[in-house]
Amino acid sequence: MHINYFIWNDLKTEQKETLMRRSATDISDIMEKIRPIIADVRFNGDAGLLAYTRKHDKVDLEPHQIKVSDAEFAAAEEELSSELKHAIDRCAANVKKFHEEQLRRVEKEWLFEVEPGVFAGEKVTPIDSVGLYAPGGKNSFPSSVYMLAIPAVLAGIKHIALVSPPRRDGSADAATLYAAKISGITNVYKAGGAQAIAALAYGTESIPKVAKVLGPCSPYGAAAKMVLSHMIDPGMPAGPSESIILCDETANPHNTVLDLLNEMEHGSDSASLLVTDNKVLADYVFAALPDAVRGLPAPQSEYCQKVLKSYGGIILTENMEQSIAVCNEMATEHLVIKTKNPEETAKHIFNAGEILLGEHTPSTLGNYGIGVNHVLPTGGMARSYSCTSIWDFLKRTSIAKTTKDGLETLQDPVVKMAEYEGFPAHINAVTERS
Repeated sequence: MHINYFIWNDLKTEQKETLMRRSATDISDIMEKIRPIIADVRFNGDAGLLAYTRKHDKVDLEPHQIKVSDAEFAAAEEELSSELKHAIDRCAANVKKFHEEQLRRVEKEWLFEVEPGVFAGEKVTPIDSVGLYAPGGKNSFPSSVYMLAIPAVLAGIKHIALVSPPRRDGSADAATLYAAKISGITNVYKAGGAQAIAALAYGTESIPKVAKVLGPCSPYGAAAKMVLSHMIDPGMPAGPSESIILCDETANPHNTVLDLLNEMEHGSDSASLLVTDNKVLADYVFAALPDAVRGLPAPQSEYCQKVLKSYGGIILTENMEQSIAVCNEMATEHLVIKTKNPEETAKHIFNAGEILLGEHTPSTLGNYGIGVNHVLPTGGMARSYSCTSIWDFLKRTSIAKTTKDGLETLQDPVVKMAEYEGFPAHINAVTERS
């Protein structure tokens, strides 16, 4: 089994660039391939959407079956075991508590006096309409549903449309529907891939047009968001899963193997790296990985094998300072810090979608039920994008007010600015007011 084992100081520039880009290279290649899909859905609506559902999902639906019915919601709840429903309820409750606390900290409207008679501030309001994408089809991810739906509902969005690929029998995944229902969403549509993103961007007879689309997608869905960014706010780049396990000599070697495989099993396009300056740990993980991977069932074992020779593996650094620099440069989605003092180490991390502290905080907990949102920026975009939060569903509007005295006080400097920039009407609006 091939396992990447990189010595950071020995890597060539192009090798580092490949690791930095991860599957973003693949997404760029896909963008041209999906343009015909987007055009078909744009001009043919439901007919175009259903044609690609037949082609890619191998499911033959009629137009009236695109939207999930009340009967399907009821059947889904009956289908699930009480244990799974309890698990969803428990995890979703923590996610709700966390986002309620975020909302509590949002100042909905504020105004302060910049100088006498001159006031400036902001008003915070929800986005009018949002589309949420929940991966599905062969495997479903109800956790992605409550991670997105709960903050959207709490923010007060009027129109929320959830899309998710149908199962082979044409039904929607039961756990996906249950998670949507307990989160407060009933407008669910059986559609996936680039065609679903196109439907949300342009609208079809069944699926409403929205202003923003959020949610983790396959490379095809992620590419569609990029192509359609002139039509919708595509939100953060939430593509294939990725993680870094940052360790020093105090990290538990056995746990580190488990942590490294955690994100790999999402798919062969995932990225997962151990970054450490401790050769003993690196060598242990390198030796233990083959048996650990073989111990996983298919297809997860195959995914992990592919990741370990593409965007995953081990990076051995010179020292902890270099390890931290690599992590900041990578700007990964998930960063697990297992050092002697993880809180202190975290103070030096500036680029990560989420930071999980210590030996007892595996990514699994963040993925499901700690409360933090698991929809995070990928592909190095954590350099400028934030984790999903209440703020992804809110927008800020500037508010300003001046009294008559404030207008007179500001008149001279703003007139001089308008003169310099060549705007006579701007000047008149100030100097010729009655």
